[in-house]
Amino acid sequence: MQAAISQLFNLSGKTALVTGASRGLGQAIAVALSAAGARVLCASSSAGGADETVKQILDAGGQAEAFAADLSNPDAVRQLATKALAAAKTIDILVNCGGTIFRSPALEFPQEQWQQNFAVNVDSAFLLSQLLAKSMIERGFGKIINIASMLSFSGGITVPAYTASKHAIAGLTKALANEWAQYGLNINAIAPGYFKTDNTAALQADPVRNGQILARLPAGRWGEPEDLAGAVVFLASSASNYVNGHILAVDGGWLAR
Repeated sequence: MQAAISQLFNLSGKTALVTGASRGLGQAIAVALSAAGARVLCASSSAGGADETVKQILDAGGQAEAFAADLSNPDAVRQLATKALAAAKTIDILVNCGGTIFRSPALEFPQEQWQQNFAVNVDSAFLLSQLLAKSMIERGFGKIINIASMLSFSGGITVPAYTASKHAIAGLTKALANEWAQYGLNINAIAPGYFKTDNTAALQADPVRNGQILARLPAGRWGEPEDLAGAVVFLASSASNYVNGHILAVDGGWLAR
């Protein structure tokens, strides 16, 4: 039984494509998938951006390659899918982690930033899922993991585009699961709570807001990127074969309070 359980989480022989893999949550996700045995294609927005992540994986004895694509450009997203499939032949796991955020009061929020947030956070996730799901469906296996947010559940302040995009990611996850679960695919999302990343630097630096966040967190601390490792390996592995359309909160208890 012990051996059977450990095999449930074993990703040996699987290939994963992770966007936003240059740093923060995406880097931690890529490293975790590699540690579980997967070959990891690490994508970032600029050439060389994922080199450090690839180096970490290679130094630990894993397999990884770096790719680059501007997720706001649909043609670049299509090229990323083509290049990934050419390099790996099959993609078993897709993690849509690449994202962007822009802070501004709603009354002054720039239209171009609204469009940029949706292009990167939603459009690229749908397009990559659509392109890679075709071969997954042919093989009867695939794991697609979207990165949602606490703002998939609430409204936030001065981040209307990001909030709307993360609500959209939650809905997209459920919609794709409704269509593709019948073919053996699992489409789920992880909603990280308040993690120490570049995207939350402004909140961490604000003594009032930082204090408010810590006061609400039952865990009493901000999340570290490595805190996502267990959740992403679970959703990428056979252990989650009967989990579909789920938004898994990894939030230190934020939603519970």
